[in-house]
Amino acid sequence: MASSSSCPPPSPRLSHLLPVLVAAVVLLGRGGEARQPAPLHGVVRSMAFDEGYTQLFGSGNLALRREGKRVHLALDESTGSGFASQDLFLHGFFSAAVKLPADYAAGVVVAFYLSNADAYEKTHDELDFEFLGNVRGRDWRVQTNVYGNGSTGAGREERYDLPFDPTDDFHHYSILWTQHRIIFYVDETPMREVVRTEAMGAAFPSKPMSLYATIWDGSAWATLGGRYRANYKYAPFVAQFGDLVLQGCPVNPIDHSAAAACGTPWYEPVAAALSAEQRAAMSGFRRGHMSYSYCHDRRRYPVALSECDAAALPRLFGPDGMKYGGDRRHRRGGRGHRSDVVM
Repeated sequence: MASSSSCPPPSPRLSHLLPVLVAAVVLLGRGGEARQPAPLHGVVRSMAFDEGYTQLFGSGNLALRREGKRVHLALDESTGSGFASQDLFLHGFFSAAVKLPADYAAGVVVAFYLSNADAYEKTHDELDFEFLGNVRGRDWRVQTNVYGNGSTGAGREERYDLPFDPTDDFHHYSILWTQHRIIFYVDETPMREVVRTEAMGAAFPSKPMSLYATIWDGSAWATLGGRYRANYKYAPFVAQFGDLVLQGCPVNPIDHSAAAACGTPWYEPVAAALSAEQRAAMSGFRRGHMSYSYCHDRRRYPVALSECDAAALPRLFGPDGMKYGGDRRHRRGGRGHRSDVVM
C-alpha cells in the first residue's frame, strides 16, 4: 500500500476550520499553473505519480512531467491511456487539477472516477466525472454520475455546461465520499450532493473503490449520440493532470478490511458541514449550469428515483430531463463507466 494515502485525524483545533479549509483544496489554477492544494497542516497534500498511482493502459501515451507531479494522458489512433491508484479506498477525498485538450475534440472522453468494476463485475459501484469533447467552437461538457451495486440501469447522471473554458487552464475536480453523503466539487464550489437515504439501499456506493483517470475514444456515443466522431487529424489529444490528491482509508485488497489507523478521518465533518455560503454557491451553480437532470427525465423514469426532489428546478427541464433551450437530442447507452444518457 502507498503510505502517503493514510488518513490521520486532524488536530482538534482545526476542526472548526475544516469547512473553510476544504474549499482551499480546490482553488482554481491561474496563469497556466495548477495551484497546489493547501496542505491542511499535513492532512491533505498533493503527491507525485509514483507515490500512489500506476499506469493502467496506453504504453507510451502516458508521460510524466515536473518530477512526476504532472501526468499527460494522450489519445491517438492506436490507443488511449490511463492510470489508477495503487490502493483501494473505503471513502475519502479524491482530487485532481485537469486541463482538457483544446481545438476539435469531438468523440474524446476524459474521465476521473472511482470504481470497483474489476472486483464486483455485476454489483460494482462508481462515482464519475466524465468530460465530453465537442466540435471546434463548441464547449466541452462535464457530467457526474453515481452507480451503486451494479445499478447501471438506473444511472444518476447530471450534465453541466462549465462557466469557464476547461482547455485554457487547470481546474480542480474533486469527489468527497463518506458513508453518509457524496459531494462533487469544481474548483472551490460544491456542484452536487448525494445524501444516503434508507430508500436508496445498496444503490448508494458503499464498497471499496480505486481511483482512475483515462482518455479514450467515445465516438460511438459521446458527441450528439455519435454524430461527430474523433478526427485523428487533430491527434494526439492530450489531457493534463496535476495536484493529485488521494486522501482515504486504504483497505486490504484481499479481505477489504480497513486500516485500523484510519480512525475518524478529517473529511467526515467536512461532508456533514457545508456552510450556508457553500450551499448557496451550489444552488447557484446547479441553476445556472446544469443542462440534464435524471431526476426530471420522465422518459427514463416515469416515477422519479427515491432521492429526487420533485420541487427542485422543475420548470427548467423538459420531460426528457434536458434543460429548456439546450440541445435536446439524446439516446441511451451503457458500457463500463460510460453514461446511460448521451447527447
